[in-house]
Amino acid sequence: MIVYNDRFYMIYSSQGQTIFGKGLRLCIAVSDHPEGPFTDLYTPLFDFGYGTIDGHIFIEDDSPYLYFEMVGAVGNFTKQDGFLWGAIFGVELSRDLSKPIHEPKLCISPSQPWEGIESFWARSNEGMTVFKNDSLYYMTYSGNHYRDPNYGVGYATSKRPVGGLWTKYEGNPILKNNLSIGVSGPGHNSIVTSPDGSELFIVYHSHADAVNPSGKRILNIDRLTINPDGILNVEGPTRLPQPMPR
Repeated sequence: MIVYNDRFYMIYSSQGQTIFGKGLRLCIAVSDHPEGPFTDLYTPLFDFGYGTIDGHIFIEDDSPYLYFEMVGAVGNFTKQDGFLWGAIFGVELSRDLSKPIHEPKLCISPSQPWEGIESFWARSNEGMTVFKNDSLYYMTYSGNHYRDPNYGVGYATSKRPVGGLWTKYEGNPILKNNLSIGVSGPGHNSIVTSPDGSELFIVYHSHADAVNPSGKRILNIDRLTINPDGILNVEGPTRLPQPMPR
């Protein structure tokens, strides 16, 4: 959810009838209050004939940018005779958020071993969040399959919000499992600031049962810092109580 022009907009994924038959598409709803109720505005926001999930809107100088995951499948992944796949695209939206103003541009796709590039379950980049620090754009994202213990968070950087080269950090993932403290499959993040704006936090999910990973997940929050050289660092994962935000 974002605040834009004094209203609250929620972007979400939904399965319904599209011009190409049934499929997953991104939709936008709006409200005058953060707690709702929300009213559907554009359902779907666009339909290019492929599945889309994990929408994230980034606003810069009143220009809205949308990032999302293009999704699909090869073969029968449920029997490990194929795999799910996903890549992250970006596009600038019209000022009223009603439509893309150009064709979506590829940002990143699976390329690092931890992202499941040889998996017969999922080969995916997904669950992204984009923010800007100084003159650099950061995209934190997840790789692999959300039920896999190795599901984690990495990041890429670019000098442009869309249409430019996104470079993945060689030290990815910056957030990965720690089975010794019961953290399995941490991923699909958002970035928020503390009330006074002095700290960054990464909000994500992990498996509710680290021994038997499944679709059941729990919420996690850890501190995120940016080193003087621009490298992101997650102070976690953690399981013990942490100091309250300032």
